[in-house]
Amino acid sequence: MTLWPLPTKSFCLIRHGETTANADNIIAGITDVHLSPLGRNQARALACRRWPDPIALFSSPLSRAQDTCKLAFQGQDFVLHDDLRERDWGKFEGRPLAELPNRDDTPDGGESWPAMLARVHQAISEICATSGTALPVVVCHSGIIRAARVLWTTGNVGQRPPNAVPLLFDKLPHTIQEKTI
Repeated sequence: MTLWPLPTKSFCLIRHGETTANADNIIAGITDVHLSPLGRNQARALACRRWPDPIALFSSPLSRAQDTCKLAFQGQDFVLHDDLRERDWGKFEGRPLAELPNRDDTPDGGESWPAMLARVHQAISEICATSGTALPVVVCHSGIIRAARVLWTTGNVGQRPPNAVPLLFDKLPHTIQEKTI
């Protein structure tokens, strides 16, 4: 059952390449961490993909997403969208991933899950509405993808999405279906 209005069209979400924090199992929501060597290679591998023409390219403002975007879509312009940033985990930023609090809890100094859902809904809806006939391709974060799942597909966050793998959120008449492309 869809709780939020569907975006106007299909869109593609790509989690950035692996970061140093991912490799070290560290929580790095809004902490600006760099791509690991593997992450840079994952991003470069995306450059070999064939994409429909045209695409409208968007990125989180965090450097790991921007760097993935630059490596994967070399020479293409992209739009930074602040609301594509990862969730702020407050006092848990920089701590081991094993200490990650329950998603429904609001960490001290951090962002609530309902606030993140509302932010992601607004961002994706805006991106879809303004991208004309182009397929919106969004380089973002695990939390953005998980929020999109809750908003428009299964209603739950599912497994952590893989790094640098395009996920099409295909708009059907009354639902959106996620598939790897």
